[in-house]
Amino acid sequence: MPVLRNLTKVAKQALLSTPGCGCQPLTVAVRTISFSPRQVTSDASFHSVSFSETDHPKVLITGMGHLSHLGRMLKRFGKNNVILSDIRKPPNNVFHSGPFIYSDILDYKNLREIVVNNRITWLVHYSALLSAVGEANVALARSVNITGLHNILDIAAEHGLRLFVPSTIGAFGPSSPRNPTPDLCVQRPRTIYGVSKVHAELMGEYYHHRYGLDFRCLRYPGIISADSMPGGGTTDYAVQIFHDAIKTGKFECNLRPDSQLPMMYIDDCLRATLEVLEAPADTLSMRTYNINAMSFTPEELAQELRKQMPELEVTYNIDPVRQAIADSWPMDFDDSNARKDWGWKHDYDLPELVQTMLNYLGVERCMAHAN
Repeated sequence: MPVLRNLTKVAKQALLSTPGCGCQPLTVAVRTISFSPRQVTSDASFHSVSFSETDHPKVLITGMGHLSHLGRMLKRFGKNNVILSDIRKPPNNVFHSGPFIYSDILDYKNLREIVVNNRITWLVHYSALLSAVGEANVALARSVNITGLHNILDIAAEHGLRLFVPSTIGAFGPSSPRNPTPDLCVQRPRTIYGVSKVHAELMGEYYHHRYGLDFRCLRYPGIISADSMPGGGTTDYAVQIFHDAIKTGKFECNLRPDSQLPMMYIDDCLRATLEVLEAPADTLSMRTYNINAMSFTPEELAQELRKQMPELEVTYNIDPVRQAIADSWPMDFDDSNARKDWGWKHDYDLPELVQTMLNYLGVERCMAHAN
């Protein structure tokens, strides 16, 4: 801005000092090239900045949970075009897989600098506190899941990014239809995690309609992954049972044996995310979709495991907090809109899931013993 002011002053002096010019003093209109929805007037509008069809997107992924493995799939855009970020020090495999930077979603200035300096075009926002952890620390969950989201939305809108924010089965509540649960229905969750996810869905859709933000969202079922430990979610029993079965042959479940919940293997989840990110905008009839693969109970999972491990012992010690959460969540997801609009189709059912998890963890355990 000082440079522009000096140029304006010089131009005025030159014009005024030119004899016989007859020109009026030059007025230079200056406007800032950036904006933020935090500063936008009620009648303003703007559009996403497009980039060449031949260019690969430059992707920033916030959060280092098991869903950050999406970064591996996105590496086909170029190793240096996918940046992982978190406030925690990354494990070796993450650090050496490609660019990693410190990013605090509660620090608006830090996040904005990252987007600008790295010319980010897609933002995948995974940073969040999960259901059971959030109930234990509501203030922190509110800060991370809601305040952090507001920073993400404002920066994505300001810089014309394509924004993906995951939602969850936790976005529904006891008054929602449970079997099956459609895309559009009463939600009213009873956890801070669920409330924050409904907030994310609605704010994302608002920014899409109000500001033209390219917002995309999937409601994930319980996600089962072999290469990450449970992270405090209500559906995490379906991961822990595999680790305990291989280590000790015994598992204590904190949900009732008949608690049916929708589930999905991590590879299906990541593929669905990539597919909806790449889907042409005109194929999307909505901005938030259910996706599903299977639904089962702890007892059904244990029975399938016993086909491979007949000696497995499963006992039940019900956690009332987690059980109440599970009882308020969908038993099955209706994902027909995702299948119709952008061709979603899962690969893993329960038998394939169990075999894949046992194969992966069994090999991993053998390698650990060998080392």
